[in-house]
Amino acid sequence: MAAAGAIRRLTGLLLSLEHEHPEVDAMLAQIAEWERELAPLAPPDPTPRIGPSSTDGQRVYLDHAFDIGAYNPCFPEYTFDHLDEETASGRVSFPVVFEGPPGLVNGGFLAVFFDCVTQHQSCAIGRTGRTRSLTVTFRRPTPILTELEFDVTRTESDGRVTSTARLLKDGEVLCVGEFHTSASSPEKLSVFEFGRRRPERP
Repeated sequence: MAAAGAIRRLTGLLLSLEHEHPEVDAMLAQIAEWERELAPLAPPDPTPRIGPSSTDGQRVYLDHAFDIGAYNPCFPEYTFDHLDEETASGRVSFPVVFEGPPGLVNGGFLAVFFDCVTQHQSCAIGRTGRTRSLTVTFRRPTPILTELEFDVTRTESDGRVTSTARLLKDGEVLCVGEFHTSASSPEKLSVFEFGRRRPERP
């Protein structure tokens, strides 16, 4: 988790540089050395370690239901200020790494963001499920490097969930994501049968 934020910030700096610099050359050499040192410690099988048939040779699977951006720099970080069964709200700011058009968030990352916050809410109340559809409607360009607000309304009927999430700046709606899933208890999904961490090597 400590590495995720650092990698995201460093990538933003690299995207902002305009000229060669010896520190970047040194960094690339160090990264190559870290890869050589860490590669033998990783499991030989990159498939996820899930369920009773999993083995220690597989990769440990990290729970993708909550705060993925906290440990994976490829996902946005966000903060919930309120979360219950029917409504949720919070804040998010997209750094440079999520830029598409100049100064604006790439629309694909907005879809990822909506997927994250709506599933987070459903998982938090114990009613997660498989995605049926996700539709994103873009109303205004979404700026990077700006604190934005989001809210979610969630309804469930006959095992079907509809979540509508909005992303706002100063009260103005920038985009809307409508998310449909089939609801079930988390323990009924095979991906919640996580494999245990392997013993640490001496």
